Amino acid sequence: MTMTNSNPPDSNPLVNKTRPNSPEPGTPAYKRMARRKAVRMGLNPTSGEDAVRMLQERGFDITNDRVSMLDATGAAQEGTTPNLPAKVKPVAVTESGGKKPPSGMISEAERMADIKKIQRSIARRRQRKFLLVTLRLLFFVGIPTYLCGNYYFNYATEMYEVQTEMVIQKADGGGGGGGLGGLLAGTGLANSEDSTIVQGFLTSREAMLKLDAELGFIAHFQQDFIDDIQRLPEDSTLEDAYVKYKKYINIGFDPSEGVIHMSVISIDPATGTAFSLALIRFAEERVDRLSAPVREDQMRGAFTSYAKAEQGVLDAQQSVLELQQTRGVLSADAEISAQMSIIGNLESLLENKRLNLAEINANAQPNSARANALSAEIGRLADRITELRGNLIGTNNATVSLARISGELRIAESELTMRQVLLQQALTQLETAQIEANRQTRYLSLGVSPIAPDVPTHPRKLENTALAFIVFLGLYIFVSLTISILREQLSA
Repeated sequence: MTMTNSNPPDSNPLVNKTRPNSPEPGTPAYKRMARRKAVRMGLNPTSGEDAVRMLQERGFDITNDRVSMLDATGAAQEGTTPNLPAKVKPVAVTESGGKKPPSGMISEAERMADIKKIQRSIARRRQRKFLLVTLRLLFFVGIPTYLCGNYYFNYATEMYEVQTEMVIQKADGGGGGGGLGGLLAGTGLANSEDSTIVQGFLTSREAMLKLDAELGFIAHFQQDFIDDIQRLPEDSTLEDAYVKYKKYINIGFDPSEGVIHMSVISIDPATGTAFSLALIRFAEERVDRLSAPVREDQMRGAFTSYAKAEQGVLDAQQSVLELQQTRGVLSADAEISAQMSIIGNLESLLENKRLNLAEINANAQPNSARANALSAEIGRLADRITELRGNLIGTNNATVSLARISGELRIAESELTMRQVLLQQALTQLETAQIEANRQTRYLSLGVSPIAPDVPTHPRKLENTALAFIVFLGLYIFVSLTISILREQLSA
């Protein structure tokens, strides 16, 4: 119910008192005065014009009337928040005999009609905003999602994916099982370097070029029946082909298990299997090349050691031969044995002669002629023994002693023996290196062999469409929030 001022302007001269120099209606001062009085009455005007309208609807004279407690109470009964501490019973205005209400008041039907009009305006505004939001979602999210789904379901060329799993193993013995290497020997970390190298090779341009040279990878994706988005153009560059290669051939490495995962996507399953087998063969060749430098270095070192040992044996044998030819002695030990045997025989004979001479001299009348002959013979034997001993120890300067010759031969023969031992060791090392070189030290084992699927696996129509919807919806929300924040910042 709309409440108006119950005190006519002329009934209470204390309350209604005309102010001198009152502002003219429509001026800014008039609007400010109307807004102040509307606030005192508990109303909530948004502007000066709104305050003038509210007061005029209640039959309030802005320039002459003062705000009374009854005016504030009437405003409180209309739904506004009162500024008074206590409630005042509203004054009821009755209608009699279908007569119009007093001037300045509105009827209940008019008030309800205004309320319904406001409600319809709010509803229309909400419907308009909802319609705008729906149109924006349809334009920025619905239509792009529909286009993507239509492409995936109706136009995208179906493709087949071939899965393969492989692992690189080492055939090295347990020689390096100590320390941290022994702890990691049974884990995937032991072969992580080799697996990482193989992964990098399979995802490189070199592997793509080899695959194209053998099986025509680029030509396979340039066929006419492929849709325009997935088809590789005829005039494509090497970089375009490499981008397509990385898209359709995925290589992944799991360091915790040491397994290399490879998936190959192709137009038909047979070609995908052929691509997978070719890439596996490329990986095996690269694994063999990883250990080739080590094997070649081992073989080179073994051949070098054997050649040096063999040359050392030949040099030692040549030294022994030169000593034998120069000294004229085949064996120093044999010569010394022969000389000592002669000296021994001569000493035995000399001892017999001395015994005979002593026996002759022991007679009462010794035979001087025989004694002189024995003495002369003993002297000759002693000189010969002295000469032979001189040859042995080198007292005679004319010839080289057998002791020196024996020492030289022993040194040369010891050198020859040592060289022969080194030659035997070098030969053993060479045989071991040859065995290691012939034995493969790294193996590429297949955990999952490439098997062609019987139904297309790509594109994943429903998943890709749902992903497109999520992406477009996220972009729309992000852009909308950004625009709202910027608008709020600029209007603040």
